[in-house]
Amino acid sequence: MKILLTYSSRTGNTEKVAKAIYEVMPEGTTFKKMKTVDELLEQHDFIILGCWIDRGTANKEALEFIKKVKNKKVAFFFTLGAYPDSKHAKDSADRIRNLLKENNNEVLGEFYCQGKIDPKLTEKFKSLPLDHPHTMTPERLKRHEEAAKHPDEKDLSRAKETFINIVKKMQEIK
Repeated sequence: MKILLTYSSRTGNTEKVAKAIYEVMPEGTTFKKMKTVDELLEQHDFIILGCWIDRGTANKEALEFIKKVKNKKVAFFFTLGAYPDSKHAKDSADRIRNLLKENNNEVLGEFYCQGKIDPKLTEKFKSLPLDHPHTMTPERLKRHEEAAKHPDEKDLSRAKETFINIVKKMQEIK
């Protein structure tokens, strides 16, 4: 089984999770940034992709990559500023899962956790008018402050455990 672990990261959150997952992958796993792997897709049986959430789905680079992944066994992970048990997180996971399934991929698992929000975005939200849906309310500020603490060691440990189990499942299917 040839595994490709690839990711797209803006603020370093997704890269941090990707590196943690790579630590528990079988020897021989290919680990590369998403923008460098198009030519490697056909050489791998199992694709693990990581992204960050932008507007309720995978970021643009990851969306383009997902379109190229066809007829594979896959798993995915992502980071987002929202709480991982939020409707936003669950909806984002559903969208990514559905995109992967549209290309006849078999989704074997997923993981997502909170990650720090780009400070430029936080500042932008602070300057929005009060009637704007993304204005910085006290509740939103609290979420941004909490997100800044993630991914933490617990998140990374959960990611590792999740992907150890996914690989075991993959090996049992074989």
